[in-house]
Amino acid sequence: MPRPAPPRNTVSPQRPYRRAAARSLFARLREILATSSWSLAELTRLIAVEMRVDVCSIYVVRPGEILELVASHGLRPESIGATRLRIGEGIVGIVAASGETMNLADAHQHPDFAPRPSTGEEQFAAMLAVPIRRAGQTLGVIALQDRAARRFAPIEGEAVSTLAMLLAETLAGLGAVQSASRSLGDALPRRYAGHPLAPGIVRGTALPLGRNVRPLRVLADDPVAEGTRLDRAVVEAEASLNDLIAETLTTGEASREILEAYRAIAQSGGWLERVRAAISEGLSAEAAVDQVGAALRSRMRRLADPYLRERLADIEDMIERMLVALGAGLGKPDRAEGMVLIARRLGPAELLDWHRRGIVGVAIEEASASGHAAILARALELPALAVEAGAFEATREGDDVLLDAELGTFVLRPDRELAAAYERALAVRNDRISELAAYRDRPAETRDGTRLSLMLNVGLALELDQLERTGSEGIGLYRTEITALASGRQSGIAEQAAEYRQVVERAGGRRVIFRTLDLGADKMLRGESDDVVENPAMGWRSLRVGLDRPAVLRRQLRALLTGTAGYPLSVMFPMVATVAEFRAARDLLEAEAGRTVPGPTSIEVGAMLEVPALLFQLPGLLAEADFISVGTNDLMQFLFAADRGAPRLAGRYDVLSAPVLELLEGLAAACAEEDVGFSVCGEAAGQPLDALAFAAIGVRTLSMSGASILPVKAALASVDLNELRPVLRELRRAGAAGISLREPLAAWAREHDLPI
Repeated sequence: MPRPAPPRNTVSPQRPYRRAAARSLFARLREILATSSWSLAELTRLIAVEMRVDVCSIYVVRPGEILELVASHGLRPESIGATRLRIGEGIVGIVAASGETMNLADAHQHPDFAPRPSTGEEQFAAMLAVPIRRAGQTLGVIALQDRAARRFAPIEGEAVSTLAMLLAETLAGLGAVQSASRSLGDALPRRYAGHPLAPGIVRGTALPLGRNVRPLRVLADDPVAEGTRLDRAVVEAEASLNDLIAETLTTGEASREILEAYRAIAQSGGWLERVRAAISEGLSAEAAVDQVGAALRSRMRRLADPYLRERLADIEDMIERMLVALGAGLGKPDRAEGMVLIARRLGPAELLDWHRRGIVGVAIEEASASGHAAILARALELPALAVEAGAFEATREGDDVLLDAELGTFVLRPDRELAAAYERALAVRNDRISELAAYRDRPAETRDGTRLSLMLNVGLALELDQLERTGSEGIGLYRTEITALASGRQSGIAEQAAEYRQVVERAGGRRVIFRTLDLGADKMLRGESDDVVENPAMGWRSLRVGLDRPAVLRRQLRALLTGTAGYPLSVMFPMVATVAEFRAARDLLEAEAGRTVPGPTSIEVGAMLEVPALLFQLPGLLAEADFISVGTNDLMQFLFAADRGAPRLAGRYDVLSAPVLELLEGLAAACAEEDVGFSVCGEAAGQPLDALAFAAIGVRTLSMSGASILPVKAALASVDLNELRPVLRELRRAGAAGISLREPLAAWAREHDLPI
């Protein structure tokens, strides 16, 4: 007769389970596995006894997405071989489906608890269920259960994770099948939405980036020898990274700052010490690296901070290098021409490796525009897309794929009609690119002779090649925080000054506007803030950080003054909310300038107009500033109270609406009257249709990404502003209530064959 279930709201103290017990368990396992007569039943009994738990069970994936109970110590013997669950059913099924461990003080309280009365498991409360995975696929689940309601301790979870690695090869030999096996749906086209990280459209064959690992030797009887193997692997992995950095610097493919920062993160001593601790418990070096890596992945995947989650790719990259050095990783193919890389996460060194092997594009499930991979993809001009979850799991090597990193679409196994349509679009696009190249050396001038200045937005020295390729007149926004974000820290004065020196020298006399550190919101350095902020875009960020920490701002200002010695210096402060803030920042700059000799030949100071409150202080600002740049991205979201990162609000406001155009026209006129420089900066400035509208209302300087310069030049060259102004005036009058003017303006442009 089954015993009653334990009380639901009590948690018993943790049973003592020490690392010495783990070493004892692994030693016993080595002894048993060295014989030829062991069984899964014997293993479950040994694990339950050594770990002092009531139940240890092993479930195996069978054909048809079914989990079968194949061995257990503690559940009713008659249930073994007769108990089956669907993948995704119950706690064990969820663990098999997700590939994630579940540690429950009382499994009965979980909404998906699905007991099988025939097993007698209703009398057990606590459950620790760990997936058994091999080469990235789930083969089964190992589960511990206790009568008392309690959380299993971290040391117990680590021990069971090791057991799961040990069982992976055993289950493969016993006929377990991989979950997520292929079905009819795997041959059908699928479309996934995404967010462009680096522009471009490509078609190619899929190359899913899985953890390609040889069968692991899990247990070892000589920790000293394994520690020596680990030390050699660390040296070998670091040497391979050094070779990559040296080769990359020679070919000019990427920035030293990012790769050095990656190395600092990936080789931090903390996780290697945990690897050594696991080796001391009886694990092989490769099993210890794999186990600690899995724990890091699980922990970092739960982080809310998108920038910190990006660092997971850096660590995974180094783990893969370590496994290759230990003989457990299969490495990469020599060539990957014409292939589109599909990954859950991707580190910068790994992206560079694949780029050298010939990939034509990359889709990443967990990526952000400020992440290492995205920054380098833009610099390498490699089409890249942050794709929605599910794309990686659905992709098989060799599948035909379309990656549209302009509209934000990833198509897996496109049908013939869609593929043909994209081929035609690509042909037209390539022809268009060839035509646009002719505008590189032409001035940005409209058909009626109105001259504009088109400037670049960049954030890394390796992007400076775009100055020559696009024929832009200078850099309207150099994002000084990008290098800091890439390295996870603010560099010292000498390092910053060297970076800024390189920028002005490469600019070759063209104007460069340096924006001071725009940190905060979604761009925090490690350890800067642990506060959870409801609205980070309107929180402690940008100039507010600099004024609250004047030593940080002064160091950067000193670096700017030193780095631009002998050149003109233009400094722009971001997120200015009051004239008093601007004045305080300018005073810090002037104080540092008085102590920096030699310094720049001239200094001009400007503000980025992003906060609506500054609009009501315009006379005071124009009296203090040498130039103003409108940051359209932030200004629009604050004007319309619409988070620019919220998809549901994407169509709720538009730069091309009557109130916004009236605002920009008034700003342009006021700046011209006071002889203060004025520009529009951001995504809107780089859209040909928006650029035409801005030109028509009096804006004469636009700052945008490199990919937008030539298309905007071509659009300007095709328009007569004398024809556009009355049309725009009439549309503004009709749309005075705030309705977007985009569609009617685009219709007029198409009627006049303007390349928008």
